[in-house]
Amino acid sequence: MRFGIRKTAHVFERVALAMAGAACGLFVGAYVGSAIPTLTTQGFLLLMMALGAVGFYLGIDTPQMPFDDAHSAIDAAEFLSSAGTLCATLTAFVSVAVIVLRLDPHLAWTWLVFAGWIAGVAMQIVAGAKARMRK
Repeated sequence: MRFGIRKTAHVFERVALAMAGAACGLFVGAYVGSAIPTLTTQGFLLLMMALGAVGFYLGIDTPQMPFDDAHSAIDAAEFLSSAGTLCATLTAFVSVAVIVLRLDPHLAWTWLVFAGWIAGVAMQIVAGAKARMRK
């Protein structure tokens, strides 16, 4: 009984993380899409949301390596996960700020946010896949 409840709680947590990633992707997509006319499509928004959902689902809450002498090296998956999460959430935060404050930053900042989002979710996806392969 207890195992089933823990498993259900873990599934709820992962679904919530995926929804948070999708919401971040929606904000990044809305900001970038509004500033770059060729990216103003529903498909682009859905792609940004899907990348966020997959990245946050896989990249947050990765299984860690045990702390002992046999595993004294840097855990690449844990490092990629944390760096990717920081990068993705920072770009989402900037996107929300630009939208809410109705700012009009230079186009170079928009491309930087877009690149930061792609890099962040890519790091999360790679980290999540790497951590799950070693199990």
